[in-house]
Amino acid sequence: MLVPRLVEVGAGDTARELPDGVGDGVVLVTGGTGGLGGLVARHLVEARGVRRLVLAGRRGADTPGIEESLADVRGLGAEVSVVACDMSDRGAVEGLLEGVGADLVGVVHAAGAGDNGLVGSMDGSRLDRVLGAKADGAWYLHELTRGRELAFFVMFSSAGGSVLAAGQANYAAANVFLDALAVHRRSEGLPATSLAYGLWDVATGLTEAIDDDARLMAARGLPALAPADGLRLFDAGLRSGRPALVPLAVDVATLKSKPGALHSLLRDMVPTEAGPVVRNRTKSADPAVLVARLTGLSTEDREQALLDLVRGHAAAVLGHSGAEAVPAERGFLDIGFDSLTALELRSRLGEVTGCRLAPTLIFDYPSAAELATHLRCTLFGDDTPADDLSAATADELFDILDGEA
Repeated sequence: MLVPRLVEVGAGDTARELPDGVGDGVVLVTGGTGGLGGLVARHLVEARGVRRLVLAGRRGADTPGIEESLADVRGLGAEVSVVACDMSDRGAVEGLLEGVGADLVGVVHAAGAGDNGLVGSMDGSRLDRVLGAKADGAWYLHELTRGRELAFFVMFSSAGGSVLAAGQANYAAANVFLDALAVHRRSEGLPATSLAYGLWDVATGLTEAIDDDARLMAARGLPALAPADGLRLFDAGLRSGRPALVPLAVDVATLKSKPGALHSLLRDMVPTEAGPVVRNRTKSADPAVLVARLTGLSTEDREQALLDLVRGHAAAVLGHSGAEAVPAERGFLDIGFDSLTALELRSRLGEVTGCRLAPTLIFDYPSAAELATHLRCTLFGDDTPADDLSAATADELFDILDGEA
């Protein structure tokens, strides 16, 4: 079995100059009426000397705020046109390229749509909605520009395709397609760069609804990219000469702080000492110490101590500063847990208590209070009626995580 790892691209791999030859040619930016597309359009003018742009978006000139964005870019001396185009429609894409004409010298494909959900919740319409704009649109651009001399062909992919995000089954598939398409184009001698970005600290149609995801990713050591850093990595990706890259902001200190919960993709990002890896438990993390401390307490005090333990670890997993951010009676799913954070909480509690805990832990015991009671019963053998506990089936878990149950 081959297990992928992310590794840092060294400076020696990014020493080339950016592609030249743009001159008076036209650069097409799909998704150019959105937040990221607009940033890239300005960057191309300001930093790369592009003077003619076509920005394509689903609503075109009807996009809210587009006039302000156009005035900003035009103020830098660029000629900018805005076109409405459904990137999932091959005929529409063909018409878009015919309108641009023979002066096309570069493509940035930043169009995309979101409809988050796990694999079990997907159907044809949900797949079409997300794959259409991103994957189908990329393929149509590939097919319809193969005979043109392009200086660059950049696609905005996502780290969600590297399973760093949960609940993005269709979006992950669409972005992996972009990465593969870049490799395919390079094999044919065509320019291509797929940039699988993490989250940007920019309000866009895809990011406005995922504030919780941004907070959770930051807690896992992957904070949102500042716009300046995202654009710097855009340039670095083009310089690299590689077909597919994963531009991320990485907080190494945070990654080091959670070795037991570190995603396998990120393990090579954390420097380790040579020699065998030995997990050192601090005295406070030894299950025997916890049990000894709890043994001398009353049942009520044991439960309260375990509730404090559960709330503290749940808060840490979600990136909160203290346990008070996790209400005792509120459901874990309601406060932002997903499949990955559920497993991280289970790992943390299993380590500190010494208990073997089920992967479905937070679904079987869906609040901090219920989970604390379960830990007390597990550690001290207290009676709990079996009828009070019900394990969720796999299908139920998919529905719960997708917000359908």
